[in-house]
Amino acid sequence: MATSDRQATTLALAHALSAAERGLAVLPLSPTKLPALRSPHRDDPAPAPCHGECGRFGHGVYDASTDPQRIRALFAAARRATGYGIACGLPPHHLIGVDLDTKSGTDASAALRELALRHLFTIPDTVVVLTPSGGRHLWLTGPPDVAVPNSAGRLAPGIDIRGAGGYLVGPGSRTDHGIYSTAPGTSHLAPAACPPALLRLLLPPPRTRPAHAPPGGHHGQGLVQFVLAAHEGQRNTRLFWAACRAHENGIGPELTPALVDAAVRTGLTEREARATIASAARMTRQQP
Repeated sequence: MATSDRQATTLALAHALSAAERGLAVLPLSPTKLPALRSPHRDDPAPAPCHGECGRFGHGVYDASTDPQRIRALFAAARRATGYGIACGLPPHHLIGVDLDTKSGTDASAALRELALRHLFTIPDTVVVLTPSGGRHLWLTGPPDVAVPNSAGRLAPGIDIRGAGGYLVGPGSRTDHGIYSTAPGTSHLAPAACPPALLRLLLPPPRTRPAHAPPGGHHGQGLVQFVLAAHEGQRNTRLFWAACRAHENGIGPELTPALVDAAVRTGLTEREARATIASAARMTRQQP
């Protein structure tokens, strides 16, 4: 490895350790912004879903940690890492990343201001990370019992959301396109709480409860199939959405065992599945 590459890795590790001191779980990234460690199951003929239960590195965002010893081990294994990712949705911050892009001629910042005016919320002072392309990442925090899904352009063109199962490129990271840096005057701030009105926009839209909700039946089976069809990166989001729909239609408790079974078959642990369904139940009860 060239000296400059070693220096980039050492600097990325230093930034990652600093972020971990603030309670942010981190993982090493390559210059392409992808996780720097390859999956240990890549050569398996029929790999079983694994989120790191095998004890090896290479599970993407599931490698993320706040433990300095583990972080150093991750970077030692990822010798060509030049940056680091910050996992979203994890305690204590339950980070939500609002990615304001500048590509394709969109003005994501203006779109966010329009949403704020329309839905009567204000973006608080918070950490802002500047991207090499001229975009911005706003760091917000969410409630511990709410899983905000990842999305791209759903809120508005040019606005991507990093939630549970996603990650943000950390400030100080060096990528193929340049360096990520903290916006002046925001590095000392803690991530601010996501305004409730914005949080509602980030969650899957509620469906109107029918006057006579069917007791499971075909509707329940459809929700189970929706969960079973999840690919990696979609499992929690699909399960959360399906559980919300089940509770809105009055079949939540009845359908929970089937949803848990479906989620486990897609690769989630039973504990993860039940926590997500419980979160959906609480969120559904909060809907007006």
